[in-house]
Amino acid sequence: MKVLAPVSLALAATLALAASAGGQPAPAKPAAKPAPSCFWVRDVNGFNAPDDKTLYVRVGVSQIYKLSLFGNCMEIGWVHHVGLATHGMSDICEGTNPAVDVIDRELGVGRERCPVTDVQKLTPEQVAALPKSQRP
Repeated sequence: MKVLAPVSLALAATLALAASAGGQPAPAKPAAKPAPSCFWVRDVNGFNAPDDKTLYVRVGVSQIYKLSLFGNCMEIGWVHHVGLATHGMSDICEGTNPAVDVIDRELGVGRERCPVTDVQKLTPEQVAALPKSQRP
């Protein structure tokens, strides 16, 4: 009888623990962070610069990305060609501090490199809200 008492106490404790755990929901797993949207430089087919710190690029048919520049990229709204130069990567992804520069060529000034500080893929609603004069 002395041997059964500790076993029955352990069994009762286990059943009580199981009953209390069954009433509480399991901790939720954190939601998976969506992968950033990326594009290849070769897929860019248009651009527009509404000011010296912002560049919108069209990728494919319907995707538009906003590139925020570190500083003023002099007269980028007036150039006819820009380039995107990546540092050690072959694609450009959303996020802050991407490894990409915008390169433009000014008459009389020469080539200018403008570091990009943020890349953001615009939603269809954000694209629709852009004035037509700013769309690439």
